[in-house]
Amino acid sequence: MSHAIIASIYEAKLIAWNSARSEKLRIVFENMAYAPAEGETYLRAFTIPGDTASNTLGGDHRLFTGVFQVNIIAPAGTGKTMTNPIAAELTGLFPLYAHNTKATLTVVTMSPIDPGPGITGDSTYTVSVSFLYRADTN
Repeated sequence: MSHAIIASIYEAKLIAWNSARSEKLRIVFENMAYAPAEGETYLRAFTIPGDTASNTLGGDHRLFTGVFQVNIIAPAGTGKTMTNPIAAELTGLFPLYAHNTKATLTVVTMSPIDPGPGITGDSTYTVSVSFLYRADTN
């Protein structure tokens, strides 16, 4: 269940960031259908949970790790003019070693946000930005 809490923490940060932007973006989360408008730039966000571990012999500890990824999807042919500024904003939103807490769970951003290579499709250009996270519970 803690991976779901972690996802909700990062999703809430993304929603709050978008609400404060002058140019709002559509954010599509896991298992949501969406048909973008012609020429629209939007985001797809999801967590990729890793294995849950325990670092104690008593089994009272849980270690939750994974990746939070945001795909920036822009119209093909726009180059990086749409994706680079958004990637830079997301880098500021998820700083290295930031602690975010919900209820009793604190999750830590364990790697700098890292943009992947751009992927050009028939009508879209996608840049994925992601980082590793970690949460420990007793």
